[in-house]
Amino acid sequence: MQRKLERYTIRNWRLDDAASLAKHANNRRVWLGLRDLFPHPYAIDDANGFLRKATTEQPATNFCIDIDGAAVGGIGIRVGQDVHRHVAELGYWLGEEFWGHGVMTEVVPALVDYCFATFPLYRIYAEPYANNPASARVLEKAGFALEGRLKNNAFKDGKLLDSLLYAKTKDRILS
Repeated sequence: MQRKLERYTIRNWRLDDAASLAKHANNRRVWLGLRDLFPHPYAIDDANGFLRKATTEQPATNFCIDIDGAAVGGIGIRVGQDVHRHVAELGYWLGEEFWGHGVMTEVVPALVDYCFATFPLYRIYAEPYANNPASARVLEKAGFALEGRLKNNAFKDGKLLDSLLYAKTKDRILS
């Protein structure tokens, strides 16, 4: 995938993204908004390991957010299995120096449109932590609806957190 947006590019990850990925991912404030599977601290070895997987997965479901040729964030989906095979969870992150500039407001809807067009999905959902109103606002701007608050849903950095359940659906006839 390569989708050039007005100011940014969503593209496939490349092995040569390792240094930029490690630079932007190695940030405690970024990590606080993500699952613990995302390492902190984030070292070059973490970047190389992720990129080895991301550059070979078929079909690609994890993509790089590129600004001026540098990998500054990531966005992707995890497609469900069994009865949830037409549902995917959306996840994303962005290097802190790019927060508040409208990057994710442009990137999220573009990726969601791509996923609905490319994969047999009828629902994409996201679960930002309730203490991350910026992420919730990104989802709202992208047309996601708040479906509920999941009380005591995550344990992050020694704290029990609520999550918010947002979803966007697409009507489709399944055969």
